[in-house]
Amino acid sequence: THTHIYNDNTHGEEIELKHNMLPDCKSVLLIESGIRIHCTEFDWPKNMMPSGFAMKCRKHLKSRRLVHVKQLGVDRIVDIQFGSDEAAYHLILELYDRGNIILTDHQFMILNLLRFRTAEAEDVKIAVRERYPVENARPQEPLISLARYTSQILSEAQSGEQVKRVLNPHLRMSRALCSIMVIWSFAVSPKILEALQMAEDYMEKTANFSGRGYIIQKSEKKPSMCPDEAEEELLTYEEFHPFLFCQHEKSRSVEFESFNKAVDEFFSKMESQKLDVKALQQEKHALKKLDNVRRDHEQRLEALHQAQEVDRLKGELVEMNLHIVDRALQVVRSALANQVDWAEIGQIVKEAQAARDPVACAIKELKLQSNHITMLLKNPYAGSEEGEAEDTDARKPAEASEAQKGKKGKNKEKRAKGKVEKDKPVLVDVDLNLSAYANAKKYYDSKRSAAKKEQKTVEAAQKAFKSAEKKTKQTLKEVQTVTSIQKARKVYWFEKFLWFVSSENYLIIAGRDQQQNEMIVKRYLRAGDVYVHADLHGATSCVIKNPSGEECASVSQARLFLRVLSSDAHVLDFTQVSKTAPTGEYLTTGSFMIRGKKNFLPPSYLIMGFGFLFKNKLKKMKDKYKDQDEEDREIMMKLLGSAGSSKEEKAKKGKKGKMKEAAVKKPQPHQKEVVKPKAEITSQKNEDAEAAEDPDGENILDSLTGLPHLDDVLMFAVPVCAPYMALSNYKYKVKLTPGTQKKGKAARTAVLSFMRGKDTSAREKDLFRSIKDTDLSRNMPGKVKVSAPNLLAAKKK
Repeated sequence: THTHIYNDNTHGEEIELKHNMLPDCKSVLLIESGIRIHCTEFDWPKNMMPSGFAMKCRKHLKSRRLVHVKQLGVDRIVDIQFGSDEAAYHLILELYDRGNIILTDHQFMILNLLRFRTAEAEDVKIAVRERYPVENARPQEPLISLARYTSQILSEAQSGEQVKRVLNPHLRMSRALCSIMVIWSFAVSPKILEALQMAEDYMEKTANFSGRGYIIQKSEKKPSMCPDEAEEELLTYEEFHPFLFCQHEKSRSVEFESFNKAVDEFFSKMESQKLDVKALQQEKHALKKLDNVRRDHEQRLEALHQAQEVDRLKGELVEMNLHIVDRALQVVRSALANQVDWAEIGQIVKEAQAARDPVACAIKELKLQSNHITMLLKNPYAGSEEGEAEDTDARKPAEASEAQKGKKGKNKEKRAKGKVEKDKPVLVDVDLNLSAYANAKKYYDSKRSAAKKEQKTVEAAQKAFKSAEKKTKQTLKEVQTVTSIQKARKVYWFEKFLWFVSSENYLIIAGRDQQQNEMIVKRYLRAGDVYVHADLHGATSCVIKNPSGEECASVSQARLFLRVLSSDAHVLDFTQVSKTAPTGEYLTTGSFMIRGKKNFLPPSYLIMGFGFLFKNKLKKMKDKYKDQDEEDREIMMKLLGSAGSSKEEKAKKGKKGKMKEAAVKKPQPHQKEVVKPKAEITSQKNEDAEAAEDPDGENILDSLTGLPHLDDVLMFAVPVCAPYMALSNYKYKVKLTPGTQKKGKAARTAVLSFMRGKDTSAREKDLFRSIKDTDLSRNMPGKVKVSAPNLLAAKKK
């Protein structure tokens, strides 16, 4: 058995078991600390470099035979044993609390672990060189007896506490089983012990479980802008179980042939469903904002309408009570003209009210500081109007249709509402400087002014709502588009390195650190490739991928790429680079032995560029170029900048061009050649087999274009940071020179200028929006200055 251990991007440890008995059978066990352990059929993304814990596991577990997998007692602890007797190693998984993964020897002495912890209750320290206490695992206990349940458990429980909370510390079952036990005990049987026995039966079934698995789904309605349209349904995975419990019988569920497949499916769809749920929340937020705009406009219009009704009613009440209003105005004016004190005027009004004077009773408040009085006015003709309305209704023909009856009912309700408003006394402010008619006219003028304002508000509200509706539709469309792009986005194997594609369509990769330098040379440097390096400690290793093995003229661009990171660059053939050191010497990680002549490269300007490559749909490309011959393809590639100079053009180059090319040619046959040892070649082949590049690697560069056509079907965009001359034929590019701007802000500035370009299509804008800020600036050097022809114009917009 060969065991290979990798880190995946979900912060777990991925263990791959390959059995020699069945060469074609490969089993992948996925472990996430504190969360899950299951076999998987999906290809999970791996981290660029394994963690220290994964490296330690590789050291001890590689080529070990898997002996058994067992649970320690009834705790959520799994013991995976590799090897036998004194050569055994144990990988112990704690699937509770914050989780842990612990590597021990045959005596359970801890060799390495993910998380140091101290169990204070058990006085145990979980650390390296300490013994893991497997004997402390909780053993299986018999069912709770009736006497213990009544005398001990119930007596210690607090009043009003839930039954499952009381029983959970005393049981070895999960929360789902506790819930079904409580539901069953109250719904079917009054005896709690029968429910306990049923739950125990479930636990016994799981000892040698080979049944089915179930995923419980959660249904959410997608909001719609049109109320008449049927709401779409979004189904997401909520939880998984080995049995379909009674509390989930009415819920939507998906059945699988095994519990392992259910768990694998659940976690494999988690990331994509997170994107769907995030998109749903964004849609709900956008529609909620639109609904708030609509509600705000309605409330504003309702307030204006109410103000008109109040002003109209006040004006009518003043007209209906002209005699009382005029008399009140005369009395107060007369008192003020005689210079009567304000407090004395108030006392006079109170005395008149006590004497039941109708005018004084109508005055409710004196606002002499503002030259107003407040009067309580009512409709004096309310009784007669009611009688007339009843007579009118009585004269209606009895044979009226059902629809007319409905209309009359509505009109009657409106009249009743109007009657209530008129019948109810209303407080009216009356101006002492105006007559009764003038006060009524003032309220009518206010009502007309409010009506005009309402009309203008309606017109403005319609425009504002249409604008908000259009913006919401655009937001919903962008959310769906960005989500679909993020799902389709494929991370290529070379994106973990510094990389770019030269103008001759060669892939050039360079390491970010010493570990990546080691990986690039050991796994990706192959026959025909060119190695570019610099005489500087810690300088990056740069490899020009050249599968054809023909002479490569992209070295000058690789030199520019390398020169940003180091100096004194030189070019080597792949046979001149070796990990084999002379006797007595040790090569550290990322260091290699160079043999033979170094071809130094001339100095260059530090001018980098930032642009975008677009992933074109391969099927569309095949249909588009199926009738294209080799000559047409060469002409098109020349126009697109995806191919190097033709052979005829190379032959026409002058003497100066030949001298420049001589500096970057491969080493001549008379130079010292190094033949790699057989063991090293075999080792490198094994590494290449394990770290195989993308299966469609030959088509990767063909499907990426920097100059998309209008009829191309673009799937996603990939940001590229490269020497500016390599981006000369890109549609979207900016120049980067040493400056003071941070790389994150520089990348956003560049994307903003691209999105505001006149030739940018809607699809390209969507692709730009879908890219995360961290992906934009990942390969960009720090402290730069962005330069582009339309940059200033884009900033002013």
